[in-house]
Amino acid sequence: MKISDLLRLSTDNLRRRKGRTALTVIGVVVGTFSIIVMISLGIASNAQNEAMLQSWGDLTQITINNYQWGAASSEVPVLDDKMLEQLRGYEHVVAVTPMYQDNNLNAQIYAGKNDRYEAYAWNMYGVDMDALQAMDYQLISGSFVSSDTNLGKKKIPVLIGEHFAYEFQDTRKSPNSGKRQRYWGETDSLGNPVEPFFDIQKEKLTLRLTAYDNNGNEKTEDYQLVVMGVFQQDDAKQYFTNSGIAMRVTDMQMLSKAYQKLSGNKQSSGGSYMITSNGQQLKQQDNGYENVYVKVDDVDNVSDVEQKIKDLGYETYSMTQIREEMQASVAKSQMILGGTAAVALLVAALNIANTMMMSIYERTKEIGVMKVLGCEVRKIRNMFLVEAGAIGLLGGVIGVILSYIASAILNNLTMIAALFGGTVDLSGLMSSFGGGYYYGMDGGSAAISMIPPWLVLLGLGFSTLVGVLSGLWPAIRATKISALEAIRHE
Repeated sequence: MKISDLLRLSTDNLRRRKGRTALTVIGVVVGTFSIIVMISLGIASNAQNEAMLQSWGDLTQITINNYQWGAASSEVPVLDDKMLEQLRGYEHVVAVTPMYQDNNLNAQIYAGKNDRYEAYAWNMYGVDMDALQAMDYQLISGSFVSSDTNLGKKKIPVLIGEHFAYEFQDTRKSPNSGKRQRYWGETDSLGNPVEPFFDIQKEKLTLRLTAYDNNGNEKTEDYQLVVMGVFQQDDAKQYFTNSGIAMRVTDMQMLSKAYQKLSGNKQSSGGSYMITSNGQQLKQQDNGYENVYVKVDDVDNVSDVEQKIKDLGYETYSMTQIREEMQASVAKSQMILGGTAAVALLVAALNIANTMMMSIYERTKEIGVMKVLGCEVRKIRNMFLVEAGAIGLLGGVIGVILSYIASAILNNLTMIAALFGGTVDLSGLMSSFGGGYYYGMDGGSAAISMIPPWLVLLGLGFSTLVGVLSGLWPAIRATKISALEAIRHE
């Protein structure tokens, strides 16, 4: 018996019993449909959670918070440049950068004729420019600063936030005047955006360090800031992409030392300090950089890299823990609802087995004739297995089609309800799957059901497998029927 003959016989047998076959197929349809829809809701919930976490920050980034106090934590290694090189050597680490900021630095930035425009340099960081590129920071103009860039004495190449120009105030205007400062997003009477006072990429910027000696005399030192590029705003990465300044960490350290020298206070550089009970003065900088960002190549490798850093004694933060908790919540909901759907598929499997057993009893004489004519036992067994598998596959195909229809309805349910003048709130459905994020990042509703191709193949394969396994015992039963008894069977 050829394969084509086997398929034809199986198809004819199923076609002769249309009613019974249809009822059996319906059971498989319900089971397949339920499982695919439940899994699709979980996939969509995970995707929405990932989008929400991405809006909060980079999922592949680890933040090291080095808030130890010098000698008070001798067991924790110094988070200095040497340690950063060690971190860069870890497997799966793409880039490492400190976020160096001197909170004690008294500095202002001036522009315009006679320093007309003034801004406070409160959001100024020293970073590794090469790391910023690897961490996917984007520029809307210009280019990143290379480590060997040399513009001359007291000239510092910098990158500025997209809206940094709005930080400047017009010192010729009264402090109470509404025209003293312009704000990003502000519009004039005609609705046109209000531009900054000047083009910050063309204007000369002067960074002025200001300190006072013991007699109260003012001492200043000026540096020129040369704008090399402008960040595309991305507050999820760092706020300086909005209205701050980034420069090479060596340049920032140079400014800290210059201010320390200018003020005559050796403790004025590199962050805060405290006085111990014995009068010892400890600087936070004594234990290295306060904040360091580590970029990992893939979100699945973040946990391993983070654990290595924790083993060194540092405190870390990443989105991994939140992400894992969300995924666990979604998986738990999927298991509960998927288990309920699996019950429907189990009932379908029993129906298939019952259908095939009934078919054997009705075709006992046919089986006997096939044996007498010399048909191989395995061919008879395969015929029933093909029939059972065909029932599972047909039910799977219909279940997949209905799943796509249901998915489309769910994803457009708010619009469908609006057409009939009603409203519908699906946030409760999504929260039951552990997804508290229903609205898309653009303000529109996000998909609540997603059926990827692998889920379709899984549904078809599973339904077919259920059909074959359900028909296995009836098929074996058919092969054990005696040929003589089968021929005499009425």
